[in-house]
Amino acid sequence: MATPTKLDEQQIWEALDAVPDPEMPFVSLIELGIVRQVDVQGGAVSVTITPTFSGCPAYEVMGEQIEAAVKELGADAVAVQITHDPPWTSEWITPAARAKLLENGLAPPPYHRGNVEAILLMPATCPRCGSMDTKLQSSFGTTPCRMIFTCNHCLEPFEQFKPL
Repeated sequence: MATPTKLDEQQIWEALDAVPDPEMPFVSLIELGIVRQVDVQGGAVSVTITPTFSGCPAYEVMGEQIEAAVKELGADAVAVQITHDPPWTSEWITPAARAKLLENGLAPPPYHRGNVEAILLMPATCPRCGSMDTKLQSSFGTTPCRMIFTCNHCLEPFEQFKPL
């Protein structure tokens, strides 16, 4: 009879840090602040996530990736719980993820400390040339969590992750 694997919560967090965001695979779900809690009860693991939007089209893919990563550690059962209380905020994005967004041509959202309205009126910084001489073209980008801007300096279009 096989001895059950003792699951370590820290190992689970480390495994989840390797799970990429389905829409931006250069950042992990941990780095985006989507994974909120891990509970281990014997061989069963519950992972609570808060996606960026309540209608996020990547729910199912995130759940499958989380389940696979945790089962690879030896979990008997994995449950992925979704919560929107509190709602996701771009304040949860780690500094490392912000740097990765910038490296990949996406303007990271500015820190807002809860004052989202004031931040939405500010120009975005172009991730290509660093200019703040930018113009909002659309409040909706390729995903619901991004906006499209054009840089008036280098003339390049770019997306900014929404400050939520």
